[in-house]
Amino acid sequence: MKPIVQISLDLIDVDEALQTAEMALRAGVDWLEAGTPLILAHGMHGVRALRERFPDTPVVADLKTMDGGFLEAEVMARAGATQVVVMARAHKETIEEVVRAGRELGVEVMGDNMACDDMVAAARYLEELGCDYVIHHTGYDHRNLIAARGGRKPSPLDQLREVVEAVSVPVQAVGGLSIEEAIRTPELGAPLVVLGAPLTIDPRSFKTAAGDVEGALRLICEKVHGYGDVKVGKQP
Repeated sequence: MKPIVQISLDLIDVDEALQTAEMALRAGVDWLEAGTPLILAHGMHGVRALRERFPDTPVVADLKTMDGGFLEAEVMARAGATQVVVMARAHKETIEEVVRAGRELGVEVMGDNMACDDMVAAARYLEELGCDYVIHHTGYDHRNLIAARGGRKPSPLDQLREVVEAVSVPVQAVGGLSIEEAIRTPELGAPLVVLGAPLTIDPRSFKTAAGDVEGALRLICEKVHGYGDVKVGKQP
């Protein structure tokens, strides 16, 4: 599949999210993500605002669903989301309900393996339950506090190759990647490149990062799209 660039709008102001989204689309970004901070602040209204302003652009609702699977997916689907996110650590029934909602309402399901003891097995489990994508995710607190205590900072690149080879669906690597690392993920078989904190969003203030973000995004998009087709998942 052709690689996709997604921007995570981890913002708490709707107007700023819309302005950042407009800038990102000018730079060549393919998908918009209503990040968890935006959903916490505005719920389905933040998703609806993105859908109304950008009627033809995929919108990911990063719900991180842990319960109430069908209802949460339905609310976001009806607000205009095209993808929703469910956590592998949720009950099996919750994941199944999100997948059922996705099938009935025409939205895709992204399964997130954050905080799983066996990230590779969790990715395989998410695919088996019907998720359309796997998010291989190293959490913000986890990676930063381990580093602050003197440990090696975890990265989603650590097991990315193993996750990609364990599933047949597209994989996205998330969690503290540098620009160079994010650009490399298609080389490792993960064609969904997500850009958020700290690349485009200031994680300390939930505001758009300073500097020439649009220029940086344009260069990233050109490099990622330049990969051409990326082989997805385990190969026969």
